[in-house]
Amino acid sequence: MQHRMVEDLMTRGVVRVRRDTPFKKIAQLLSDNGVAAVPVVDDLGRPVGIVSEADLLSKVAAQPDPAGLLPLPELTGREPGRADAATAEELMTAPPVTARPEWTVVEAARLMDAHRIKRLPVVDESGVLVGIVSRSDLLRIFLRRDEAIHEEVAGEVLNRTLGLTPADVTVTVTDGRVVLKGSVAARSLIPVVERLCRGVDGVVSVATDLIYRSDDTSGAPGAR
Repeated sequence: MQHRMVEDLMTRGVVRVRRDTPFKKIAQLLSDNGVAAVPVVDDLGRPVGIVSEADLLSKVAAQPDPAGLLPLPELTGREPGRADAATAEELMTAPPVTARPEWTVVEAARLMDAHRIKRLPVVDESGVLVGIVSRSDLLRIFLRRDEAIHEEVAGEVLNRTLGLTPADVTVTVTDGRVVLKGSVAARSLIPVVERLCRGVDGVVSVATDLIYRSDDTSGAPGAR
């Protein structure tokens, strides 16, 4: 059983800009390519920041009202200088949080969640940009067909990892929801089965109706 890798889901043909790319050029690239952000790279192709639609809007929001009727909003941090920002280097959020191609979907998702970001530039061992992965890319694992999930749960998890056959435990999968019914040798095996099944890409939930032939959690044999 193996989680999908970032390299399996990332976009490889990444739209990128240089430090000196002007504001209007960035806005045009976002519009033409249907993306919400672009990495900013140095001369070696290593990401040094990201410019997003939010960064461009921060500049717009920092502009005074042409009619002079609206007061300037209260700006903090880097925002007061956004009104004069004209290039990618002046607009970008830096340093960028990056991922590696060999990371699992879980690793990338945890990093995004920890930093509250929507995308990760993906870099190789030299730090060179090789792709970009977004929240929507990671969520694609939940588009896996029920048949593929069933095959992995029954074949990889139950049979090859735990040595259980269809005669022991049956598996049904509906819209990513896994239901397990049957019997296992020991009570302590039930949470192991549940945990491994939840770790399969595309699984939304796991419900079990399993009996055990021996209660190895209390020292007293028995069945439920």
